[in-house]
Amino acid sequence: EVQLVESGGGLVQAGGSLRLSCAASGFPSDDYAIGWFRQPLGKEQEGVSCISTSDGSTSYADSVKGRFTTSSDKARNTVYLQMNNLKPEDTGVYICAAPKSPDTTCHGVPYYFGQGTQVTVSS
Repeated sequence: EVQLVESGGGLVQAGGSLRLSCAASGFPSDDYAIGWFRQPLGKEQEGVSCISTSDGSTSYADSVKGRFTTSSDKARNTVYLQMNNLKPEDTGVYICAAPKSPDTTCHGVPYYFGQGTQVTVSS
């Protein structure tokens, strides 16, 4: 059974940084895609970033380009989201998700979801 567990959220002032982690388990191999999504309070969920561990390809929403970086550590089966120069509008619940195997690309439809971690950026 695939499980995704996020950690690293918290309260930070504008301009600060946080690093989120998504620990993955249960995939048949160490090749998979992990996308980060966020759910601001009262707003629609939006995609933030994605990484495919098979080739290291990444993608980002325009709103976070140049500030957020996603990376993977295959040995630890963990994907990270480094968030720098945080803004109040980055506030929300951050969720990592993955498409169902054998899809290991960022084009796949998310099927597995973590429980989410709260990020709050104060002005």
